Amino acid sequence: MENYDQKLGIKLWAEEDRPREKLLHHGRRHLTDAELIAILIGSGSKNETAVDLSKRILSFYENNLTKIGQASIQDLSRFKGIGEAKAITIIAALELGLRRKEVQEEQIVQVTASSDVHRYLYNTFADLNHEEFWILLLNRSNHIIGRHLISKGGQAGTVADPKIIFKVALERNAANIVLAHNHPSGNLKPSESDNKLTRDLVASGILLGLYVVDHIIFARSSYYSYKDEDLI
Repeated sequence: MENYDQKLGIKLWAEEDRPREKLLHHGRRHLTDAELIAILIGSGSKNETAVDLSKRILSFYENNLTKIGQASIQDLSRFKGIGEAKAITIIAALELGLRRKEVQEEQIVQVTASSDVHRYLYNTFADLNHEEFWILLLNRSNHIIGRHLISKGGQAGTVADPKIIFKVALERNAANIVLAHNHPSGNLKPSESDNKLTRDLVASGILLGLYVVDHIIFARSSYYSYKDEDLI
């Protein structure tokens, strides 16, 4: 086992090796993921520096920031040296990163294919371990005029109330809508309840003159489109 007693605290490191000083003097791009997380953590312990603790967390999650972003406060708090406050700081920082990407995706203003919807809503569903149901509101030329969270539930599913969906769409003067929800399990195959809900909403939309142009199921990095499968 590695002898932690021989390790130097960050304050005793050469200044160019300290994460905060490194960022200050050389810029953020020169820091490793472990060093950036160490800045969030702030301090380690007498047996482990913040950088070493960060490396241990990264190693556990296979050096995958997306997997860390999917961790809960309880998951991160299981690491010795990470309390609730530090876990919250890490989760908040990763969430800000996602929201920054969402702002960039706002540049997609017109839906011409299922890939546009996937790109637009990808960060909305990223890292979720529960199911959520959203709608995209479109005008007659399929430009996006808004999006709305309809419901969220557990890992097994969520309830999407057609009355709420059409109420929101009508209040926002939408001409068309896109349905979207995620499968936290990663399974792309629609359930029978997914199929029934889609059929019912398409039929109701035709009667109202408010058309459902697609239903996208998000499953990690992949997606399923009812439109692409010629089911809408």
